[in-house]
Amino acid sequence: MTKADIVETVCEKVGGFSKKEAAEIVETVFETVKATLVKGDKIKITRFGNFIVRDKRARAGRNPQTGQEITISARRVLTFKASQLLNKALNS
Repeated sequence: MTKADIVETVCEKVGGFSKKEAAEIVETVFETVKATLVKGDKIKITRFGNFIVRDKRARAGRNPQTGQEITISARRVLTFKASQLLNKALNS
């Protein structure tokens, strides 16, 4: 599913919005989610799941082609944990 598909679905299901207005709403939601995650805050969407930004430390790794040891730099990663309801829907 693409962002355009999401806009189309919002336009159909909610009604009362033009495609342009629906696109602005979807874009606003995505920008809000992005800004919240960049700040490092957690996003909890009830009955859907949690988005959490975690910090990973630098660690030693190995280049699989050469076997040479390298340092994998510290970074932030985004994790998603599905709610029980979403997991149940996916596995039924």
